[in-house]
Amino acid sequence: MTTSAPPAPRPTDGPPSRPAGPYPQQLHRTMGRFASFAAGFSFISVLTTVFQLFAFGYGFAGPAFFWSWPLVLGGQLLVAACFAELAARYPISGAIYQWASRLGSAGYGWFTGVLMVLGQIVVVTAAALALQVVLPSLWSGFQLIGGESALDTPTGAANAVLLGGALIALTTLVNVLDNRVLSVVNGIGVTAELVGIALIVVLLLTHAERTPTVVLHTGHSGGGYLGAFLVGSFTAAYVLIGFDSAGELSEETVDPRRTAPRTILTALLAAGAGGGLLLLGGLLAAPSLTDGRLATDGLSYVLTSTLGDGPGRALLADVAVAICVGTLAMQTAGARMLFSMARDGVLPGSRRLAAVSPRTGMPSAAATAVGVLAVGFLLVNLAAPNAFLALETTCIALVYTAYSLVVGAALVRRLRGLPLGPAYAPAVDERGRPLFSLGRWGLPVNALALLYGAAMTVNLAWPRAAVYDPTGGHWYLRWFTVLTVAAALLLGTAYRLATTRRR
Repeated sequence: MTTSAPPAPRPTDGPPSRPAGPYPQQLHRTMGRFASFAAGFSFISVLTTVFQLFAFGYGFAGPAFFWSWPLVLGGQLLVAACFAELAARYPISGAIYQWASRLGSAGYGWFTGVLMVLGQIVVVTAAALALQVVLPSLWSGFQLIGGESALDTPTGAANAVLLGGALIALTTLVNVLDNRVLSVVNGIGVTAELVGIALIVVLLLTHAERTPTVVLHTGHSGGGYLGAFLVGSFTAAYVLIGFDSAGELSEETVDPRRTAPRTILTALLAAGAGGGLLLLGGLLAAPSLTDGRLATDGLSYVLTSTLGDGPGRALLADVAVAICVGTLAMQTAGARMLFSMARDGVLPGSRRLAAVSPRTGMPSAAATAVGVLAVGFLLVNLAAPNAFLALETTCIALVYTAYSLVVGAALVRRLRGLPLGPAYAPAVDERGRPLFSLGRWGLPVNALALLYGAAMTVNLAWPRAAVYDPTGGHWYLRWFTVLTVAAALLLGTAYRLATTRRR
């Protein structure tokens, strides 16, 4: 990570309507390779999301839900490989929107960007809710509202809104201060998370109560391996997103054509390895697989029960740090996406959202807007205690849809024999080496990535009552993901038509 003063401005590729023109350099280019890796890894935030959804995966699929992890990781690696190629050719802030615009059309990119930024806003909300899973277990005083602390209870849901709101206010402040402050906080947080993952994995594996063959059983779920994958994969699908954040921060990265592709892949691989070992360690070290605690309290229960109160609480504190830094990274990525779209003048209030402080190099208005909207989604948790799961699957489905739109546009260009990059892009990176490329594997990898993304999106959005509305009475939770995506598309279409007519 580097915190030196920004070098002379470098132009970046211009908007879709002006593909050969440069954007003026506004964001400060101070991020080195580790900071770029930290952006992707902290967005994925293995500790945050595994602790948040371990109980859900185990409750629906038993120990066999472990197998959904390598399957989802394999699918996401296909997507990440496609993104690595694009990051080398289009090192632009707001990567998903910009890639879709250039591979497809301005309108295609706009809809992709709207879905992605909405998904990023909701994922900030979902990550902030994870504090409720950890802090009350760390110290009962964090349960500010008396009563049960479980997320699916009224008191737990209300307390989660308070803790999550406070966290989002803090991450918004950091996001408007300075790029160097952001990099330092991210770097410290990722280091703490990597150390925490290693310690937890080692301690759990050395306290194993059973053999790894436990992952061959679905427990009491009765759904077989297919059911275990389809529902249990929600955990892995929620964890293994955000690796594209290195691309989102390309305009703030030194040597982005070389750095971003590598950090996209290394962030996902590191998160995949760490998360898989966490799942396995939790299953092997749990005091019991049948007392119901794994399906309600998840890994927090395993840590405090297996390692003792002192070590367990210390590691939970590390998890809390990871949640805070992960939420920060998610908000940062969302702010860059909002800024990138506003810079092209395609959003309401674009002039303000595209403003960058010349002193800090930060798009402060965009970061604030993401924070305010994320708090708005937090309030949904007050309407129904089970809303947290609907929020989580909604953000995943939105992100997966946006990913698939980019991958689909890339596949069309490959099938038409067109290059992925623009004609004016260099053929080498900043050190004179060839840009990252899949070569002859590009077409099959691209096709499999699209097939995987489309199938997983349908799986996530399917309105299962047992998953989204187990207590009944909240029909809208079953359809929350479908309704949110449909509303985004309808409102987006209306706005697009209105602005087109005014032109």
